[in-house]
Amino acid sequence: MDLHEHELELLLLGLALTVIVVASLSRRFGLPSPLVLTVVGLAASFLPFTPDEPFHPDLILLGLLPPLLYAAAVQVSLIDFKRETRAILALAVGLVVFTTLTVGLTTWWLLGVPLAAALALGSTVAPPDAVAATAVGRRIGLPRRLVTMLEGESLVNDATAIVLLGSSSAAIVGIVTPGEVGVGFLLSVLVGGLVGVLVATVLGQLHRRLGDPRASTALSLVTPWLAFLPAEMLHGSGVLAVVLAGLVLAHRSHVQQTATARLSQRINWATLQYFLENAVFLMAGLQLAPTLTAVREAEVPLSQTLLLCAAVLLVTVLSRPLWVLITSPFINTPGRDGERMRRGELVVMSWAGMRGVVTLAAALSLPAETPQREVLVLAAMSVVAITLVGQGATLPWIARRMGVRAPDARADSLVAAEVAATASRAGLAELERRSAEEGAGYDETAVAELRQRSEQRINMLWESVRAGREADREMPGESYRRLRLEMLEVERAEVLRIRDSRTAESEVLQEVLNALDQEEANLQVATARFDRATEGASLREDEGDEVLHASLNEDCSHLLAAAEQPDPRPSGPTCSECLAEGTNPVHLRICLGCGHVGCCDSSAGRHSTRHAHETGHPVIRSFESGESWRWCFVHEQMG
Repeated sequence: MDLHEHELELLLLGLALTVIVVASLSRRFGLPSPLVLTVVGLAASFLPFTPDEPFHPDLILLGLLPPLLYAAAVQVSLIDFKRETRAILALAVGLVVFTTLTVGLTTWWLLGVPLAAALALGSTVAPPDAVAATAVGRRIGLPRRLVTMLEGESLVNDATAIVLLGSSSAAIVGIVTPGEVGVGFLLSVLVGGLVGVLVATVLGQLHRRLGDPRASTALSLVTPWLAFLPAEMLHGSGVLAVVLAGLVLAHRSHVQQTATARLSQRINWATLQYFLENAVFLMAGLQLAPTLTAVREAEVPLSQTLLLCAAVLLVTVLSRPLWVLITSPFINTPGRDGERMRRGELVVMSWAGMRGVVTLAAALSLPAETPQREVLVLAAMSVVAITLVGQGATLPWIARRMGVRAPDARADSLVAAEVAATASRAGLAELERRSAEEGAGYDETAVAELRQRSEQRINMLWESVRAGREADREMPGESYRRLRLEMLEVERAEVLRIRDSRTAESEVLQEVLNALDQEEANLQVATARFDRATEGASLREDEGDEVLHASLNEDCSHLLAAAEQPDPRPSGPTCSECLAEGTNPVHLRICLGCGHVGCCDSSAGRHSTRHAHETGHPVIRSFESGESWRWCFVHEQMG
């Protein structure tokens, strides 16, 4: 329908508000927002005031796809991506080509269109969507290695599909040969990759020299198009350029950008991603009514159209598990821990094939000369809608059924505590070096406070390991966070009272409020981490507890010797020194030299550490149910 200027503005505002409200309500009621928004879009597409015109493909390919891919790429570890290159390439290139061929041949056989048009549909529905995989994966929680494979695949397969679509579309109008398709594909990948790395290198140097975090953040917001547009102008893969630029820039950000710039960019990109990815799902649903209107005017009988849609959906869905089964010896290599993926994880990988933004944009970009274009577009839209709703809704159930779940948050806290302790030792060594310098003049109180704060940060991470196990007693870190948050609320109210009384300058008061906000945000992050660990511990108690173990260092002679000896008899069920002194133990440790049970450094007495220093016994082990890690006091290593 023709919309006046203000009507268009109101429509866009309505779309934005719908995205925000529906996504927020979905999260509140524990529903997957991608699926809910898709269904809302499907229903809204039949309303009389909804526009009948399909979205222009450039709106998605040029307007939405680059920032969405960049937002996903900056969250993926380049190191993990490289580690899983074999699996990612097998899925992102091999599976896309395989699906393109199977769907193309099926379409050619059922609909009788030229093979180029059939392959164009195949390339359209071939790539699973990065947005859908990330959104559903974040919600249900999956093993990190599986998430890396799915995210890496979804980032790279778009480039493969779009290059194949471009070649198929060109073949429809008869301007390429099969040989040219292969050469064009290789050149597109090469040019896109080079442009992405070059853009990341140049922008990285710019970030290093920009002193203003606002300028650095603004530069990051235009980075997707700075990579996408030059690559496309040089006939390369703009998608691949954006992905590589995001991976490299994120990997180097900690040495090329300031902490303030990184925090600002993280918040801004999280907001953009939240809005854009939810908008894409709503837009996917809104395309149904315009597509059906176009199909009614086509010459293909309705029964044949429905048969094609069902066949394309079935072949698209089944191609993935078949390919995973065929290539599993190649892609299922030992991971960092030396273990291969379990059968359940391969099943989840096979079912995580939701289609989304790229399929939507690619279908709309089919040339007008494409035979039976409306029917092909409907088939692609059917794959998007049904996989989002069907596979997206059933993936959590399949993951639970297969016993596939996210890493234990307590295990994460255990590793985080060890990493933080290693970093803290390096910082404390620098503190001791500087404070010992002749004429340094550092205040002894300040040095002591720095030591105390360093220990406090590590102890809070150790407390998360025990989260959910002692609900009857609040840990020191919990008490500190709860009380400090209550204090901050009162402090903020007092500053606001001063502001309202107009007895101080607003700019000065705003600086004080900003400092309070920053401290509160840090405390909330620590609280959220503790809550995740508590929730994870409760879940595993219901399902059967697992042994919590960390092995970051295995070159310590004391740890190796302790591993070969049986554990001694414990001196008691709890810390006897805490009982004698009237204090509460937080974590319990058993000395592997004599069996002494003592409390950890989060406790008031720190009796485990005190015992090690008094006796010289080097190794302790956790004396908690479901934990088997060990710690060497001499080398300060975990095993």
